[in-house]
Amino acid sequence: MEVRKFGYIRVSSKDQNEGRQLEALREKGMDERDIFLDKQSGKDFNREQYQLLKRMLRKGDVLYIHSLDRFGRNKNEILQEWNEITKVIQAHIVVIDMPLLDTTQFKDSLGTFIADLVLQILSWMAEEERERIRKRQREGIDVALKNGVAFGRPKANVTEEFKEVYDRWKAGEMTAVQAMGEVGLKKTTFYKLVKEYEKEFKK
Repeated sequence: MEVRKFGYIRVSSKDQNEGRQLEALREKGMDERDIFLDKQSGKDFNREQYQLLKRMLRKGDVLYIHSLDRFGRNKNEILQEWNEITKVIQAHIVVIDMPLLDTTQFKDSLGTFIADLVLQILSWMAEEERERIRKRQREGIDVALKNGVAFGRPKANVTEEFKEVYDRWKAGEMTAVQAMGEVGLKKTTFYKLVKEYEKEFKK
């Protein structure tokens, strides 16, 4: 039975370029039709192309990925997927930038043990790094809030432009929808400012 080579690429957003990973897979002599690409987060394995690839994998096939973090970031899920591919499907996995994680090299149980150990350590490190990034982001937000930095949408204010448009709208020169378009506000924000302005205006 013919052994097939497959490649898997994941980039975390539509802005990220997959060129580097694609080039690394082409260098392994892979046909582009056998390379599967997902453009989404690595937080879980519910990815369309990855699931399609898994359905196509057969015993003895080889799956190439550029680096372990392209596979995912959750330690338990990475280990579960690794075991499913190598032990249940009985296909091979080659992590290009980590030569120790190349199951095609292992013909004995010691080699498999070493690969499993390395995988456990690396996936733990990937998860720890993710936690560190999340903690740093949280700390950064807390510091910014303490220093008075506002997050979310900027607060809409009653401007001179708004007053002018309000007067024209009230005079019947334009509809409310046209007025909203003029000042670039959504319905709820527009009427909120109308309320604020009228309250101030009637003082």
